[in-house]
Amino acid sequence: QVQLVESGGGLVQAGGSLRLSCAGSGTDFSTYAMGWYRQAPGRHRETVALIVSSGSTSIADSVKGRFTISRDNAKNTVYLAMNNLKPEDTAVYYCNAETLGMDYWGKGTLVTVSS
Repeated sequence: QVQLVESGGGLVQAGGSLRLSCAGSGTDFSTYAMGWYRQAPGRHRETVALIVSSGSTSIADSVKGRFTISRDNAKNTVYLAMNNLKPEDTAVYYCNAETLGMDYWGKGTLVTVSS
């Protein structure tokens, strides 16, 4: 069974940092494009960061300079390092893996940033 499991969310004060992890199992994700998405209450899900198999990344303008995406293919894991967090970063963060029509999602991890 293919699974993605996010961890690392929690409550942090504005200006703080968190690192999210997304551990994959059930298949080799090294050839997949991986991504982090988030959904705040009452808002649509939005793309936060993407990383393809080559390691190239794409970061949303709203978090550029504060968030970094990386992957460890040996551990089948993708990370999202979040620095200088703001209250508007509060959301459920989801991990995604995609390749050639195969699309998997984790159940999400909640990040709450207090002002």
